[in-house]
Amino acid sequence: MVMEALIPISIVGIVFLSIVAIVASVVLTRHRERTMMIQKGLSPDEIKAIYAGDSSPANPLRPLKWGLVLIAIGVAIILGLWLEAAYNVEGGIYPALIALFGGLGLVVYHLIARKRMAAA
Repeated sequence: MVMEALIPISIVGIVFLSIVAIVASVVLTRHRERTMMIQKGLSPDEIKAIYAGDSSPANPLRPLKWGLVLIAIGVAIILGLWLEAAYNVEGGIYPALIALFGGLGLVVYHLIARKRMAAA
């Protein structure tokens, strides 16, 4: 009886301690990075500039890519459900369909992006 009560408590404790450990490692790593930058002679303004800006340009077609991939995955799941109901296909077809349709979504994105880049 006591052991049955300890299992949920221990699971909650492990999850909580894991989250605390992850947050602590992120904070400590950031502190060490900043300390090293200060030791190398960077000013606080230069450090803020490093952390503030993302140097990569924004891709205006990024939402299109993710939209196509997610739509393709949704179609794959619907097709898998239909195949399972209509033809008694086992559930192992889902990963294959998701990979196939996800890849097709990326190919369609590539064709659209290449066409827009050529037009620009």
